[in-house]
Amino acid sequence: MSKTVKEKKSRPVNLDLQTIHFPITAIASILHRVSGVIMFVAVGILLWLLAISLSSPAGFNQAANLVDGFFVKFILWGILTALGYHIAGGIRHLLMDMKYFEELESGALSAKAVMAVAAVLSILAGILVW
Repeated sequence: MSKTVKEKKSRPVNLDLQTIHFPITAIASILHRVSGVIMFVAVGILLWLLAISLSSPAGFNQAANLVDGFFVKFILWGILTALGYHIAGGIRHLLMDMKYFEELESGALSAKAVMAVAAVLSILAGILVW
């Protein structure tokens, strides 16, 4: 006669999100996806701005006045920052598809490099916008 004892599963359960620490490669991947979503939304914003500017000379002036505002400049800076990060992350992913930076150490190093490049591109975008 065999006894069936219900064993308690010893899998970790962590519901406190402040104690979870993602590796740098996971953060880079998540940011790549977020920047892609931002760019998807940005296409609509930029097409709307383009349509206004091409509608008439008065529309162009209206679009130019919109872009001169701080809030719109901040949004444009965010869009350019997302674009820069997404391009840098995309190049990293293409290199990983070609079998580079697939090891844990080199993958973490490439993720840090992408974030550093994105920070520089973000500063350059800020200079361009303002």
